Amino acid sequence: MLIQIIKQLLIRDLDKLKSEIEQYRDESKIWYTEKSIANSAGNLCLHLAGNLNTYIGTVFGKTNYVRNRDLEFSQKDVPRSQLLKMIDDTILVVQQSLEKVNDAQLEEEFPLLIWQEKTSTAYVLMHLTTHLAYHLGQVNYHRRLLDS
Repeated sequence: MLIQIIKQLLIRDLDKLKSEIEQYRDESKIWYTEKSIANSAGNLCLHLAGNLNTYIGTVFGKTNYVRNRDLEFSQKDVPRSQLLKMIDDTILVVQQSLEKVNDAQLEEEFPLLIWQEKTSTAYVLMHLTTHLAYHLGQVNYHRRLLDS
Protein backbone atom coordinates (compact mmCIF):
# COMPACT_ATOMS: atom_id res chain seq x y z
CA MET A 1 0.00 0.00 0.00
CA LEU A 2 2.76 2.48 0.88
CA ILE A 3 4.49 1.96 -2.45
CA GLN A 4 1.24 2.86 -4.24
CA ILE A 5 0.97 6.06 -2.18
CA ILE A 6 4.55 7.03 -3.00
CA LYS A 7 3.94 6.36 -6.68
CA GLN A 8 0.73 8.42 -6.67
CA LEU A 9 2.44 11.36 -4.95
CA LEU A 10 5.40 11.33 -7.31
CA ILE A 11 3.17 11.23 -10.38
CA ARG A 12 0.86 13.90 -8.97
CA ASP A 13 3.78 16.25 -8.37
CA LEU A 14 5.43 15.50 -11.72
CA ASP A 15 2.11 16.38 -13.37
CA LYS A 16 2.10 19.62 -11.36
CA LEU A 17 5.70 20.33 -12.43
CA LYS A 18 4.58 19.93 -16.03
CA SER A 19 1.72 22.36 -15.40
CA GLU A 20 4.09 24.90 -13.85
CA ILE A 21 6.44 24.77 -16.84
CA GLU A 22 3.47 25.11 -19.22
CA GLN A 23 2.18 28.17 -17.34
CA TYR A 24 5.21 30.36 -17.99
CA ARG A 25 3.94 33.13 -20.26
CA ASP A 26 7.45 33.97 -21.41
CA GLU A 27 9.39 30.76 -22.16
CA SER A 28 12.72 32.51 -21.63
CA LYS A 29 11.78 33.18 -17.99
CA ILE A 30 11.98 29.44 -17.31
CA TRP A 31 15.77 29.97 -17.31
CA TYR A 32 15.81 33.30 -15.48
CA THR A 33 17.74 33.85 -12.26
CA GLU A 34 18.01 37.02 -10.25
CA LYS A 35 19.95 38.12 -7.17
CA SER A 36 19.74 35.34 -4.59
CA ILE A 37 17.59 33.08 -6.80
CA ALA A 38 20.39 30.85 -8.04
CA ASN A 39 18.42 28.04 -9.69
CA SER A 40 16.07 28.58 -12.59
CA ALA A 41 12.90 26.57 -12.98
CA GLY A 42 14.49 24.91 -16.00
CA ASN A 43 17.48 23.74 -14.01
CA LEU A 44 15.26 22.49 -11.19
CA CYS A 45 13.24 20.56 -13.78
CA LEU A 46 16.42 18.96 -15.18
CA HIS A 47 17.57 18.20 -11.63
CA LEU A 48 14.30 16.51 -10.65
CA ALA A 49 14.23 14.40 -13.80
CA GLY A 50 17.85 13.38 -13.26
CA ASN A 51 17.24 12.55 -9.63
CA LEU A 52 14.18 10.36 -10.22
CA ASN A 53 15.65 8.66 -13.28
CA THR A 54 18.75 7.83 -11.26
CA TYR A 55 17.28 6.58 -8.01
CA ILE A 56 14.05 5.05 -9.33
CA GLY A 57 14.70 4.35 -13.00
CA THR A 58 18.14 2.79 -12.77
CA VAL A 59 17.62 1.02 -9.46
CA PHE A 60 14.16 -0.47 -9.97
CA GLY A 61 13.50 -0.09 -13.70
CA LYS A 62 17.01 -1.10 -14.82
CA THR A 63 16.92 1.75 -17.37
CA ASN A 64 20.69 2.26 -17.57
CA TYR A 65 20.15 6.02 -17.20
CA VAL A 66 23.46 7.85 -16.80
CA ARG A 67 23.22 10.99 -14.72
CA ASN A 68 25.23 14.15 -15.25
CA ARG A 69 24.29 16.10 -12.11
CA ASP A 70 26.54 19.06 -12.93
CA LEU A 71 24.79 19.51 -16.27
CA GLU A 72 21.43 19.62 -14.50
CA PHE A 73 22.49 22.96 -13.01
CA SER A 74 24.67 24.34 -15.81
CA GLN A 75 22.66 23.55 -18.94
CA LYS A 76 20.54 26.47 -20.17
CA ASP A 77 17.84 27.25 -22.68
CA VAL A 78 16.45 23.77 -23.21
CA PRO A 79 13.18 24.38 -25.11
CA ARG A 80 9.99 24.10 -23.06
CA SER A 81 8.77 21.30 -25.33
CA GLN A 82 11.86 19.25 -24.49
CA LEU A 83 11.40 19.85 -20.75
CA LEU A 84 7.77 18.75 -20.98
CA LYS A 85 8.77 15.58 -22.85
CA MET A 86 11.42 14.91 -20.21
CA ILE A 87 8.77 15.18 -17.48
CA ASP A 88 6.43 12.84 -19.40
CA ASP A 89 9.27 10.35 -19.84
CA THR A 90 10.08 10.57 -16.13
CA ILE A 91 6.45 9.91 -15.24
CA LEU A 92 6.58 6.72 -17.32
CA VAL A 93 9.83 5.65 -15.68
CA VAL A 94 8.37 6.21 -12.20
CA GLN A 95 5.17 4.33 -13.06
CA GLN A 96 6.87 1.37 -14.66
CA SER A 97 9.77 1.13 -12.21
CA LEU A 98 7.71 1.36 -9.02
CA GLU A 99 5.34 -1.33 -10.33
CA LYS A 100 8.25 -3.69 -9.71
CA VAL A 101 8.52 -2.74 -6.02
CA ASN A 102 6.42 -4.30 -3.27
CA ASP A 103 5.86 -3.13 0.28
CA ALA A 104 8.19 -5.80 1.68
CA GLN A 105 11.08 -4.33 -0.32
CA LEU A 106 10.56 -0.98 1.38
CA GLU A 107 12.13 -2.37 4.55
CA GLU A 108 15.19 -3.62 2.69
CA GLU A 109 18.39 -1.65 2.36
CA PHE A 110 18.42 0.66 -0.66
CA PRO A 111 20.86 -0.82 -3.21
CA LEU A 112 22.88 2.39 -3.63
CA LEU A 113 24.73 4.28 -0.94
CA ILE A 114 23.54 7.87 -1.32
CA TRP A 115 24.53 9.41 1.98
CA GLN A 116 27.14 8.50 4.58
CA GLU A 117 25.01 5.75 6.08
CA LYS A 118 22.96 3.01 4.49
CA THR A 119 19.20 3.57 4.51
CA SER A 120 16.06 1.63 3.76
CA THR A 121 14.31 1.77 0.42
CA ALA A 122 11.31 3.37 2.16
CA TYR A 123 13.52 6.17 3.48
CA VAL A 124 14.98 6.88 0.03
CA LEU A 125 11.58 6.85 -1.69
CA MET A 126 10.11 9.15 0.96
CA HIS A 127 13.10 11.44 0.54
CA LEU A 128 12.58 11.51 -3.23
CA THR A 129 8.91 12.36 -2.72
CA THR A 130 9.64 15.28 -0.37
CA HIS A 131 12.58 16.41 -2.52
CA LEU A 132 10.27 16.67 -5.53
CA ALA A 133 7.66 18.57 -3.50
CA TYR A 134 10.30 20.98 -2.16
CA HIS A 135 11.64 21.87 -5.60
CA LEU A 136 8.11 21.98 -7.07
CA GLY A 137 7.32 24.72 -4.56
CA GLN A 138 10.44 26.60 -5.68
CA VAL A 139 9.37 26.33 -9.34
CA ASN A 140 5.89 27.62 -8.47
CA TYR A 141 7.30 30.58 -6.58
CA HIS A 142 9.86 31.25 -9.36
CA ARG A 143 7.12 31.34 -11.97
CA ARG A 144 4.85 33.64 -9.99
CA LEU A 145 7.68 35.97 -8.98
CA LEU A 146 9.77 36.18 -12.14
CA ASP A 147 7.24 35.61 -14.93
CA SER A 148 4.91 38.45 -13.97
